[in-house]
Amino acid sequence: MRAKRPTLADVAERAGTSTAVVSYVLNNGPRPVSDALRARVVEALDELNYRPDRIAQALRRPRRWRQVGLLVPDLSMPLFRTLVARVEFEARERRHLTMIGSTGFDPEREVEFARSFTDVGIDGLLVVGAVDAPATAELCARARIPVVWVHNSRGRIEAPVIGADHVAAGRLATRHLVDEHGCDDVVFVGGFTAEEVRHGDRETVAQRLQGFRSVVGESAEVVGTDLSAAGAYAAVGDFLRRRGRVPQGMVVGTYGQSAAAVRAVTDAGLGVPGDIRIVGFDADTANDYRQISLTAVQQRIDAIAGRALGCLLDESGSGGADPAPDWSDVLLNLRESCGCAAGGGPVRP
Repeated sequence: MRAKRPTLADVAERAGTSTAVVSYVLNNGPRPVSDALRARVVEALDELNYRPDRIAQALRRPRRWRQVGLLVPDLSMPLFRTLVARVEFEARERRHLTMIGSTGFDPEREVEFARSFTDVGIDGLLVVGAVDAPATAELCARARIPVVWVHNSRGRIEAPVIGADHVAAGRLATRHLVDEHGCDDVVFVGGFTAEEVRHGDRETVAQRLQGFRSVVGESAEVVGTDLSAAGAYAAVGDFLRRRGRVPQGMVVGTYGQSAAAVRAVTDAGLGVPGDIRIVGFDADTANDYRQISLTAVQQRIDAIAGRALGCLLDESGSGGADPAPDWSDVLLNLRESCGCAAGGGPVRP
């Protein structure tokens, strides 16, 4: 049997105040509370691990469905579109509506969405690819809203992230070129520093680069770019013009840059995969009709979405404790860009 869930009265007793004052602190009003009294209430909330009873709140509101918020960086990217669709499906199966916000990798917009969602009474928040995790975490903590981090996060937070093992993904992509195609000269394309990338998922690229280097060594060449398609096209074209010799293989750190990298190679008068074999990540599997289909490491979106939503809604009965780190495995879908026949089947790490 579970222990009795702490109530507003329990918090008030622990803080030595009234339930009305506790409510004012939780709802940031309507009456002001002194800093000292607010600190006592917050301490009592933390000591008792108090979370608002969302079921009771729902009963007081004229609605049949509960709500979760979902923040994603860019809805135009196939990975995030697919993840949104799966989360929305999983949430609907649990009778939750999904409120979606696209942050554009903008930390201010991320916090603005989180604040707006908590104001309308969401029961939990999923943040995909957070770009200011500490600020968003603090806001959710003040609102007593559970939050689960998905795919990756920027900024130090104690909670783990639910997503794919991007280091393993980088290693799998590189191993395929080295072991299966005998490439001993492989380069990596992508940006992974704050100087290179203002808006984009540089944390994921850095982890994939780590996997790449674990196979070919720290001295392997990196074609540094911002994370735009135009940046990749320019950087790869410049690299091929000045290098002097053609690399045998290329790992492109994001799907958004893969087509641009292929185009830069072919515009340089080289063939894919004849001259350079290319492997990317997170390809749009619903569209295999490009001139050259992309061999890519794919994340298990269904598993990630189900795990994240289950943790958010505390389906394990853990009392809302942070989930253990959960890195889903990845698969390599073989297509034409590496020289494998399309539809060659998935390769596991």
